[in-house]
Amino acid sequence: MRRLSRGFTLIELLVAIAVMALMALLSWRGLDGMSRAQNQLQTHADDALALQVGLSQWRSDLDAMTELRGTPALDWDGRVLRITRTHALREPVSLQVVAWTLRGQGINSTWVRWQSPPLSLRSEWTNAWSRAQSWGQTPSQAERGNEVNVRTLSQWQIFFYRGGAWTNPLSSEGTNTTPTTPAMPSAPNVPPPANTPSTPDGIRLVLDLSGGQSLTGKISLDWVKPTLTGNLP
Repeated sequence: MRRLSRGFTLIELLVAIAVMALMALLSWRGLDGMSRAQNQLQTHADDALALQVGLSQWRSDLDAMTELRGTPALDWDGRVLRITRTHALREPVSLQVVAWTLRGQGINSTWVRWQSPPLSLRSEWTNAWSRAQSWGQTPSQAERGNEVNVRTLSQWQIFFYRGGAWTNPLSSEGTNTTPTTPAMPSAPNVPPPANTPSTPDGIRLVLDLSGGQSLTGKISLDWVKPTLTGNLP
């Protein structure tokens, strides 16, 4: 007797299609979850790298800070931190003025760094020192060309280690002036001042990372003067 052959019934086809659709949906959700996780990891890594680069530059500026007679090595006015440092890639060795500030308000503020070209005369340094402060207050379009946006922050704080304790940089403690040598060469009719403010033994940087990013919370970084002996608390 011949065997009768028959195809799938309509119900069987509908069940098979439903199973395949469910499998496709689950597979898509799995791939989407993997893609989202990978993007989050990449964003976290990029954010951590950018922060690490910014902190490394901060430490590098302080390590290269130079005290010369009549040339302030460091100044903090409550908004802009200015530093006189040696220029890393210039022979013969010359100076450079760098500045750090927080621009904006709230969680969308930006930590910004500015730098001058290499300096060899006191008149050039005086001009760059003044420009750095003006840049921190009302930056011109030309000055913005010398700045770099480091990271989004909501707040930053700076403390100086003076007299055996961490203090407010704007307080009167530890502001004795100390003459240092040598001095920068002066342009004609620009005599250098006799004394410069002494630099603190340590500087503490506290950053409040903004919410809504992969890295949040507060971080602290302490810099110690290379000539200081002993430990900071």
